[in-house]
Amino acid sequence: MTGIGLGASMVQGIPAFGREISVEEALTPVDVKLKKRMADVALNAARSKGATYADVRIGRYLNQVIATREKQVQNIANSESYGMGVRVIANGSWGFAATNNLDNDSIAKAAEMAVAIAKGNAKLLVEPVQLAAQKGFGEVGWKTPVEVNAFEVPITDKVSMLLNANSEAMKGGAKYVNSNLFMVNEQKYFASTDGSYIDQDIHRIWPTFTVTGIDPSGGKFETRNALSAPMGMGFEYLTPKDTEKIKGGPVTMYKKRYDLMEDIKEATVHVAEKLKAKPVLPGKYDLVLDPTHLFLTIHESVGHPTELDRVLGYEANYAGTSFLTLDKWESKRFNFGSKAVNVIADKTEPGSLGAVGYDDEGVKCGSWDIIKDGILVNYQTIRDQAHILGLKASQACCYADSWESIQFQRMPNVSLAPGKTPLSAAEMVKNVEKGIYMFGRNSYSIDQQRYNFQFSAQLAYEIKEGKIVGMLKDASYQANTQEFWNSCTQLCDKNDYRLGGTFADGKGQPGQVSAVSHGSPTSRFNGVNVINTGRKLG
Repeated sequence: MTGIGLGASMVQGIPAFGREISVEEALTPVDVKLKKRMADVALNAARSKGATYADVRIGRYLNQVIATREKQVQNIANSESYGMGVRVIANGSWGFAATNNLDNDSIAKAAEMAVAIAKGNAKLLVEPVQLAAQKGFGEVGWKTPVEVNAFEVPITDKVSMLLNANSEAMKGGAKYVNSNLFMVNEQKYFASTDGSYIDQDIHRIWPTFTVTGIDPSGGKFETRNALSAPMGMGFEYLTPKDTEKIKGGPVTMYKKRYDLMEDIKEATVHVAEKLKAKPVLPGKYDLVLDPTHLFLTIHESVGHPTELDRVLGYEANYAGTSFLTLDKWESKRFNFGSKAVNVIADKTEPGSLGAVGYDDEGVKCGSWDIIKDGILVNYQTIRDQAHILGLKASQACCYADSWESIQFQRMPNVSLAPGKTPLSAAEMVKNVEKGIYMFGRNSYSIDQQRYNFQFSAQLAYEIKEGKIVGMLKDASYQANTQEFWNSCTQLCDKNDYRLGGTFADGKGQPGQVSAVSHGSPTSRFNGVNVINTGRKLG
């Protein structure tokens, strides 16, 4: 085992107090009775100092990273961070403190410090905190329904898997290849003065790679990243299943199982094609966007602008505010997109990164509409925001990336619902006269109100008269959010629906990261402006 290296820095939520541990130690859980006793120490200390509300989060965060390049193992890192955060309301204001010393005296001091901070903040208070009502659940638990705990799989097996994949890429003509496997286990215990004691065991996994090909005659290079999705699953995600594949197009796509060897073999073929691909001619095209690409557009242009703290201007330093101001929601008729566009927030979707039983305020998770038949109907809220929208309860959107971080409003899984009419991606392509079919995330930009944007893809294919005629390069589309989603004319059905997502959605200052998924079917957008991002067209 080594210390946390470059690869490990990509994993969401490695707190500052992380330490190296053995695999065996990672597999030893903390007794839930001990966590309850520690939580009660903090809750009692907070109330004794004048807190009218208090919650406690005891977090044990395990991260394992394996990084390889060609025939070498670059890094193996196993880290643990373990501690407690205490949040309180006193004199109408929030206070927070944390400690990684979990003896009774240190816990009580952290709780007392949180109350002192709240009372200090109250001197500057304009309006007291208004918490939505929340019943206590007593002692309950929730676990990611994994079939195989990734931390239990021998390191040698995981290393062999990555090196074998690298070997296949090199045999196929790749010049360079990097492959990585990221595994996360969040063991989170929440307790509050509402009467909840919630123990959760959350697992996430992400296999990924980058294949690079070089044209020896001119030195130009192209890359193709893995088309895997980070998932809220165990190691079973890496057991291929034909029933979880979509074939027949230019790219094999994956649902709830991923075939690493197949994808990396295809990637070596794709980089060779990209080196010879013709540059895109700028103009208007109908776009067919695969979920491996569309998830990021959803994340940036739908997920972030419907976060209520951005709408209210509470969040601005990290990636701006939102054009979806309250007056648009209050009108009940703001046309966000076409009638085909239905966007759902869901904290319970199986396999998703954001799937948990309860959020970091002890609110039971569920789902709700954000965009209904193209109309903005809701946002994302937490307990102290619910009253702003006239809601009686929080939507369970509170999250902290560590025990040492204060929880705040974070994005749930935000997904585009599939169409109701049977339709495959191949059938969709047949009806496109002049278009581009895009796969995978690549470069992007979006303005500070989440309105004007530009996105490109890992792979782009030209469509002419209903047929895919070849690969394109340097293709990027430009639009504004409302214009883009109103150009959505067709959605594949539920059989094509897939999850994409990110391990590291950044927000806040100091910055925190969270893991979130975005599902969608293959979707068609008509008449979108496409530009050429290359230095020249030849």
